[in-house]
Amino acid sequence: MTEAAIGGGEMSQVDSFVGRRVLVTGAASGIGLAIAKHFSLQGSTVVISDVDAGGLEELSKVIGPCEIVVANLAERGQVARLAKEAGHVDILVNNAGLQHVSRLEDFPEERLDTLLAVMLVAPFLLAKACLPAMYQQQWGRIVNIASVHGLVASANKGAYVAAKHGLVGLTKVIALEAAAKCNDVTAHAICPSYVRTSLVEDQIEDQSLVTGLPKDQVISGTLLAQNAVKLLIEPDDVASAVAWVCGTKAWSMTGSALTMDAGWLAH
Repeated sequence: MTEAAIGGGEMSQVDSFVGRRVLVTGAASGIGLAIAKHFSLQGSTVVISDVDAGGLEELSKVIGPCEIVVANLAERGQVARLAKEAGHVDILVNNAGLQHVSRLEDFPEERLDTLLAVMLVAPFLLAKACLPAMYQQQWGRIVNIASVHGLVASANKGAYVAAKHGLVGLTKVIALEAAAKCNDVTAHAICPSYVRTSLVEDQIEDQSLVTGLPKDQVISGTLLAQNAVKLLIEPDDVASAVAWVCGTKAWSMTGSALTMDAGWLAH
């Protein structure tokens, strides 16, 4: 089978993403913002969603024409509304996330519910809503922004680790089911270690409170302790990885947990 056949005969269009419709959740800042910018620059119609309405408005000024859907993904009704308002989607990027740092015995149950809802249930529901159209047109990409914590664990992050492990597993299920329907509907989990985002900045603060360590020691001794390369990852680096797995040349990759861990798992 030729690349043209695998890619539906649209190699240049797919590679540039011109005309593709992309939904990015958690798009108001950090990784989601970088991904939305990347696809917009590549000629896609971008639907950006977040609970932060002001952040979405600011992003829309930067990336140009786009569609904004303010939604709290912790609420199933709002997830359903997002899916309806987004309509047909060629590429779904489940990026929305949040963190809570606490020992298990002190972990608030309502925070557990929220983290699982946003980072596992919402991606499940959005994939469920988007897949039928992808199957019909015989092309689609679902990219779940997981984490190195979808593959390994760290203390004091029970809900986050559980959600991200579940998201990696969900990605594999989507990939298997999609492959049975169409060669060109794929699913991936991107698993970075710490990325320079506001979420990580909040974690530094939280870890400092939990451990009693100064913030600079939290970064070097806690966040980057497992990294072979002692650097935070930039959001644009993750956006580039997302674009790669969505492109034609990555047709053979599906169900993967793509690590961007600066050597964390090389130990």
